[in-house]
Amino acid sequence: MSLPDGFRLRRAHPQDLDDIMWLEHVSFPTDAWSASQMSGELYSPHGYYIVIETVDESAAPTVVGYAGLSSLAGNPVADVQTIAVAAEQRGHGLGRVLFTELLDEARRRGVHEVFLEVRADNPVAQTMYTAFGFEHIATRPRYYQPDGVDALVMRAELAEAAPSSAATSGVGPIGQEALDERG
Repeated sequence: MSLPDGFRLRRAHPQDLDDIMWLEHVSFPTDAWSASQMSGELYSPHGYYIVIETVDESAAPTVVGYAGLSSLAGNPVADVQTIAVAAEQRGHGLGRVLFTELLDEARRRGVHEVFLEVRADNPVAQTMYTAFGFEHIATRPRYYQPDGVDALVMRAELAEAAPSSAATSGVGPIGQEALDERG
């Protein structure tokens, strides 16, 4: 899955916090994460956060989507922490690009099993996750507060990544420059 023209996928940086939080609050008005929670995720050595931003030579880049994965080093299990796309950008496949990159990173980390929670009142996201092989395995009643919406817990087993998957996806490993800086 490749990005439409005019967009770039990259590793999120702590400097993206304000843009991510703006999108977090408009996407999840009743149960948005706090800035301190999101900042902790962006700085976590176990997290992998990515953003999609606009690319236009006449304007500064704008973050229009983000997603995050969490997995402890050496652990064969990962959790999708969050994924959001700006309302005006939905329907262009950006959510699928973000989700594909999270699953590719999970494979690169040696993860064999991925879990996520999704609101029971979000059939669009549920359909996307099901298309990626996720199955509903449990329900957490009234998980999302303050509106009391159930969370559907979904799980998928990941197949080993083919060596050429990064080359054929058009996205591939991103953020290597950030990994090299930490090195």
